[in-house]
Amino acid sequence: MSAARRLPISQVDAFADRPFTGNPAAVMPLEEWLGDGVLQAIAAENNLAETAFLIPDESGEADYELRWFTPTVEVALCGHATLASGHVLLSAAPWRQEMRFRTRKAGILQVSRDGENEGYRMALPAYPAAPKAMPDIVRALGGDPVETQWHPGGYAVIAYRDAASVRALTPDFRALKQGGDVLYIATAPGDGDPSGADVVSRAFAPGAGIDEDPVTGSAHSVLTPYWAARLGRGGFSAYQASARGGHVGCRLDGDMVELTGTCVTTLVGDFLL
Repeated sequence: MSAARRLPISQVDAFADRPFTGNPAAVMPLEEWLGDGVLQAIAAENNLAETAFLIPDESGEADYELRWFTPTVEVALCGHATLASGHVLLSAAPWRQEMRFRTRKAGILQVSRDGENEGYRMALPAYPAAPKAMPDIVRALGGDPVETQWHPGGYAVIAYRDAASVRALTPDFRALKQGGDVLYIATAPGDGDPSGADVVSRAFAPGAGIDEDPVTGSAHSVLTPYWAARLGRGGFSAYQASARGGHVGCRLDGDMVELTGTCVTTLVGDFLL
């Protein structure tokens, strides 16, 4: 019987300042790509919202190629697992200030050290949404939203009057799953919310195997241009009000958003294949 192949794996709580908060991601640097079926099976075995796989980039455009898998599908963009990947790589290379990632559908992404907060700055594409009526989604989410918007990348923004309305939602996940691989983002002003943030949100992706995502970087690719316009300023603080919860700093920079956050490593070891 052949010996098991050892693949390095780290588990990181992203957008977290202590364990058991933020959004956990597995980060697995590889020497070369394994088959897609194997990558998907590993992500299913990890059973986290996302597993990030990386290989050294040979194009000269970036340091690494990066792909993300939920337990059921490969996704086009994942922010928290990108932040976690930058944390793992920069922790192993203290002389580096940034890491660049080439992705298949989201372009070149970057994670840099944020010395002021002992955390990281991450550049993601900005995804401005546009008004669209979505009565079926509203019924499945519940509550009484004041506005609904849609981005064709599969992002639905449902805005509510206050943060308490967002926190009180009890979505019909079976109904939402019928929409396929869509990220449903419920959001509201943070006025009076215990988080102290300018903006509060929750994010649901049952079609991708995640009923409620704890803290979603890609959701803030949509929320940042939305709230920058509503608040009349380029930067603001955000809080994703899941059971784990996490703070995200947001700033609109042209066709990109800059998100800031901290990470906590909770596991380092080998995946035996």
